[in-house]
Amino acid sequence: MKVIVLGAGVVGVTTAYYLARDGHEVTVIDSQPDAALETSYANAGLVSPGDSYAWASPGALSMFIKSFFRSDLGIKVKPQLDPDLISWCVRFLTQCTAERARINTGRKFRIARYARQCINELIGVTGIDYDAGSAGIIYFYRDQKSLDTGARHMQMLADLGLEIEILGRDELVRREPALSQAGSKIAGGVFSSTDQTGDCRMFSQRLAEWCEAHAQVTLHYSTLITGFDRDRRMVKAVLTDKGPVTADAYVLALGCDSPILSAKLGVFLPIYPVKGYSITVAIPEGVEGPVAGGVDEDKLIAYSRLGDRLRLACTAEFAGYDRSHTEADFARPLAFAREMFPDHVKEGRIDYWAGLRPMTPSSVPILGPVPGSNVHLNTGHGHVGWTMACGTAKFVADRLAGREPEIDPEGLELKG
Repeated sequence: MKVIVLGAGVVGVTTAYYLARDGHEVTVIDSQPDAALETSYANAGLVSPGDSYAWASPGALSMFIKSFFRSDLGIKVKPQLDPDLISWCVRFLTQCTAERARINTGRKFRIARYARQCINELIGVTGIDYDAGSAGIIYFYRDQKSLDTGARHMQMLADLGLEIEILGRDELVRREPALSQAGSKIAGGVFSSTDQTGDCRMFSQRLAEWCEAHAQVTLHYSTLITGFDRDRRMVKAVLTDKGPVTADAYVLALGCDSPILSAKLGVFLPIYPVKGYSITVAIPEGVEGPVAGGVDEDKLIAYSRLGDRLRLACTAEFAGYDRSHTEADFARPLAFAREMFPDHVKEGRIDYWAGLRPMTPSSVPILGPVPGSNVHLNTGHGHVGWTMACGTAKFVADRLAGREPEIDPEGLELKG
């Protein structure tokens, strides 16, 4: 079967890999000149089932409201009369109950745990290098009250099968000596030994190269997708600025652009772009960087060691499709880096980036076939696309092949 994958981020490239492994002739189309140049470009670098707790919850509701009036929070909402944002927020509010948080967290973790298994198998086959780390992730808290609350939240994931360990301040610093200079500012943390780290862009680009060399995958970069030649929801061809491209089936994996294109099929996806920011710092020679990945759960800042670099990421900003950034937008991760890792930050050695995450109100991605169509969905991964990519790609490949997925599809697919 000929299959076109729309999008060459980590989700699109992994989808192409699993489709090609099934023997399909796969074409990937993306407007950028290489893979992973948008959302996958410089994310936090965490492959983290331990970060499966759904955004929508009773606590998130109060923070969301506060974000309209405070600039020091991890969430920012740019006031605007945006019908798409208003619609998204209404849907988000319906998910902010304890019961919905429990259900959505379970669905996210189901995918994330499966995806960890899938990425390890994929690396065993391809052997690609992406500055991977397997020392786990520390989710730490600044005071005892936050630690107690965080431990209760993480227990929900532990009950679902995540291996965790509660660490006091001294034990945490022993596990992660790079935090020793800031140890007095940390009450303790939750350590997930099976979580991982790695450079998502490096992974995506090297997997794309591997697929082109070893599988039936053709990559069409710098190609703008403009629409579909279709009969109702059945697609006959993808229309691009370089002409139509035909296939038997199509996979929509365009992240934040997915709802724009799906609307041309009469399919309206509840996905809204949420901007995040990151800085990447070269670890100076002679400085021991962190071993494990980490998340400051009180300040909502994540970091990871990527070879000889330190990546720090933060913020969930609701500002539509605005990808711009200013120097002030990076004040929080810079201040965090200087506080926690004062030996790492050297002026002139910092890369700055901002990108959009495709967020659903429930935090659960939208997968599988569009009813009555030859289009399949693999989109809406939010802030954990890197974590979930291999799992959702394998899920979509199984569905397209007519196989039962290896995980329960309940709550993951578009309803007719």
